[in-house]
Amino acid sequence: MQSALSPTIACAAGVLAVLFTGPAAHAACPLELAVYGDAESEAGIDFRPTMDSATVTNSFKMVLDKGVVLDGIVMWTDGVARPHGSLMYKCPTGDITGDELAACTVWEGVIYGADDKGNIALLPAEGTDAPKSLIFPDLGASLQMSAAYGPGGFSKVPWDVFLLEGCQE
Repeated sequence: MQSALSPTIACAAGVLAVLFTGPAAHAACPLELAVYGDAESEAGIDFRPTMDSATVTNSFKMVLDKGVVLDGIVMWTDGVARPHGSLMYKCPTGDITGDELAACTVWEGVIYGADDKGNIALLPAEGTDAPKSLIFPDLGASLQMSAAYGPGGFSKVPWDVFLLEGCQE
């Protein structure tokens, strides 16, 4: 009889191991390592550490179809504090003027995060847990009017909401 119970006990132990290790697989991810995606256009966002920037609170790359990459930064505004995000496409490097920066900026706006219950908040700075989703208001419309869209650029316009897909190592 003891040998008949051993497989049952082993199976139960395996189930318990899965149950107790399951949440660890979904452990919190710091925002600076978060990876987000948009299922409709297959666009993705990879956050990166800002490396102690005095003004930039978050840095990320948005990857669109056809290998188009947009550089993203977040800086908090003065006065009424908001995480003001900017996405740039093929900006010149080095010391650039405000006009040059404006010419290569394809989206600007406040970035919001939402938890798994749908509570909306402002995008947090690095060092906090990544929100379950990100909201970039009017992203799709802005990108569709940009120089990055169309022949030689991307063709699938992302929606304004990106869902947390994982965490970089």
